[in-house]
Order: sequence, then structure tokens, then C-alpha cells
Amino acid sequence: MPEAKGVNRAGYLWESFHYFHLRDSAGQELDFHFHEFDKLVILLSGSVNYLVEDQSYALRPWSVLLVRHHTIHKAVIDRTLPYERIILYLDRRYFERAFPGAGLMDCFDQADRHRRHLLTAAEDQLEELRGAIDAYERTASDERVGAQTMRETMIIQLLIHINRLREADPVRAEQQSDPKLRQVLSYINEHLREPLTVEALAERFYMSPYHFMRLFKAQTGSTVHAYVRQKRLMNAARLIREGVPAAKAAAESGYGDYSAFHRAFRESFGVSPGKLTGKE
Repeated sequence: MPEAKGVNRAGYLWESFHYFHLRDSAGQELDFHFHEFDKLVILLSGSVNYLVEDQSYALRPWSVLLVRHHTIHKAVIDRTLPYERIILYLDRRYFERAFPGAGLMDCFDQADRHRRHLLTAAEDQLEELRGAIDAYERTASDERVGAQTMRETMIIQLLIHINRLREADPVRAEQQSDPKLRQVLSYINEHLREPLTVEALAERFYMSPYHFMRLFKAQTGSTVHAYVRQKRLMNAARLIREGVPAAKAAAESGYGDYSAFHRAFRESFGVSPGKLTGKE
């Protein structure tokens, strides 16, 4: 995965899923970023905090983090400890097309909707989760006929376990975000067409610009400018995919200068706005 600079898209997925079991003493610490695919993280050992939008989660062994596509996030890793984790990239379009109505990706949607991205398993659920992981890893090097289909079946079983874990939700994730910052982020999302400078936002929420910038950076891992820029670009991308002309999508997302929007879009997504609709 290429290193990201600022808030950016990171990683590519060319298959229905990709499974990583990583062990190292440092970890690959990206800046604030997002993916086009859904991402599942299971911590096995180490100390890591994940910043997901305006939430901060302290991961514990065998806790499960759900990061929906286009959700901005960042891992803050304690590099003094061995860091072991499982990461799963998932192409939701494949799973929704192959298994319509199964709700395999519902856990990601609910995590995003309820702003609770971290799951903690009860003891009986933990055994099921470990069993699903062990079963998959026993087939990881199998190259016999049907092995890949078997691995995909096991990923489906794992997703079923995760959805059941979400349904039971025995322990709510510890959320450390500042209540006022949650109001700020909601305001940004709802007012992308308006000026969203540090000064304007700080004044609206009765903070000094200096305190506002420090709070924002500490809670989100991003500067205000980078966060607003990425939210505007993501909103424009969504509108373009829905059929809105690029110029109108740019204006509705807060860009008055289309050339500046086009340049920023290419820098962030790696393609021009027209590529999303096949018109270029």
C-alpha cells in the first residue's frame, strides 16, 4: 500500500477480498486517509488507537474495528510494542451482488450510522471469532482445486460472525471524542457549500481559533483545512456517481472555482471527475 500524504485515498483492491495477518514492531502508520473498500481490523497484540472520523478508539486484543468505505481514519501506533493484527479488505459490491439480501455488509453500515465502529466480543462469541480466523488461516497456503472458493466461504462465515457480534453488542466501544467536536463535524457535513474557515468555525462554536485548531487536530488527526477539503471532495464524488454534472457537484460541495476543484479531485482520487462516469 503506498504511503499517504495528508487526507487521501489509500490502498487498492482488485479482488473480492484481501486478507492480511501482519506482525512487526512498528506497523505501517499512514496519515489520515480513506479507502474505496470496506476494512475490518482485528487487533491481536500491541497498543494502537484508531481515529475514525470524530471518534477515538483504544483497541484491545480481539476487538474488531469496522471502517466503512470513504470513512476517514488513522491508526496511532505505540512503536515500542510488537504489533500484530488481522486486516481484511472487502469489496462490498461483490458480496452484495453474489449474496443479495444476506446483509453481510450491514455491520459496516450500522457502525457508520451509529458512530460506533469498535466491537468487543463476549467469551462465547470470542471463541467463534477465533475459530473462524483459525479455519481461514489453515487454508491460506492451500492451492488445491476449489481452495479459493473455500477461503471465500470462510470469509462469508467470518462476516456472519461479525454481524452477529454487532447484533449482540455486549460492550459498547469507549468513545473519547469531545461532544463539541461532534457538533462541529456535523455542522461541516451539513454546510459544505458555506465558508468553513478556522476563524468562522471557531467563532460559531465559541472557541478561540488556536484552541479550536488544537482540539480538532487532537481528535481527528487532521487539520481543519484538510478535513473540510476531503469532505467536500467526497461529497462531490458521491454526487457525480449519482449523475450530477461535475461542475454542479463541485458548486454544491463548496467549490466556486471549477479548475481548483478539478485539480484537487485528481490529486485526491487519482482520476478526473469525468472518469467516475466514464465520460472522459
